[in-house]
Amino acid sequence: MDDLYTTKQVQELLQVDRTTIYRMLKDGRLTGIKIGKHWRFSQEEVQNLLSGGTAARAKPENKPVSTEALPLYCVRTIQEVFAELAEVGVVTTEMDGTPLTDISNSGRFCNLIYGSKSGQLACMASWRKLAQSVEKRTPFVPCHAGLQYARARIEVHEEATAMLFAGQFYIEPPDPAEEDRR
Repeated sequence: MDDLYTTKQVQELLQVDRTTIYRMLKDGRLTGIKIGKHWRFSQEEVQNLLSGGTAARAKPENKPVSTEALPLYCVRTIQEVFAELAEVGVVTTEMDGTPLTDISNSGRFCNLIYGSKSGQLACMASWRKLAQSVEKRTPFVPCHAGLQYARARIEVHEEATAMLFAGQFYIEPPDPAEEDRR
């Protein structure tokens, strides 16, 4: 995966407005990767378009999108900044719950749990369960240890490719008896 441009950078390079960029995405003249609500574009592809070539690469039909299509160095950076700003633990996983990144800003309690093989398996099972939810938006959901978390899909070509989980917090103080049971 080569370096990526933001929508603003592509606007400046092509000297078009933002709606034109989105029109180009829709009609296939340009391809991009959507991370959260923001589009990123291959520098190589944009430069090819600037030099008179065609930019869009054919989207493979009926083939599942691989997590290899994700620029993980970019995902990690976004994840780390978000985790620090929101003061929550964040991890990016494959759709089956397998981590693609280390957990950013993980709390001591979660580090203790995740430090054991059984804890890792329990966390991955929680992530897998939420990733397989058909709802695009879900309320906060408790993990196996009683902490709350939420998720966001990372999509490539409108296909869910990975999940970003943010959590490790309580919405309401826990019941001490329930906490001891866990």
